[in-house]
Amino acid sequence: MTIIDPSAGTAIPDDEWLERMLVADARSHRESYVDDDGFTSLVMTALPAPVAASPAWRKPVVTGMWAAAGIALASSLPSAVQDVAREAFLLLGAKPFALSEIAAAVAVLTLASYAAAAVALRRD
Repeated sequence: MTIIDPSAGTAIPDDEWLERMLVADARSHRESYVDDDGFTSLVMTALPAPVAASPAWRKPVVTGMWAAAGIALASSLPSAVQDVAREAFLLLGAKPFALSEIAAAVAVLTLASYAAAAVALRRD
């Protein structure tokens, strides 16, 4: 598809029309430049000094610490999950539940989930 340049009446390939418009726009802005009497350089010199960057060794050390914590958690998690599941089964398996109690528990969990999502997604 080609675009017709209205000023010249010639066809312009798709990939060139945007470039031509940007160049023309830059040219028009260059002609209407407003001198700021050194305001920009004054603002740049008044800015605070950049904060020193963290040392190069910090990122690998923090990554290693998180990896060690993750490995420790993953290695202890299977037995902890199994213990919690066993105790929950013993506690919940001993008591019969009515359908209304199950519906109430599902409703409470649903409301809690919606409330948590509302808090997490709010815009301050």
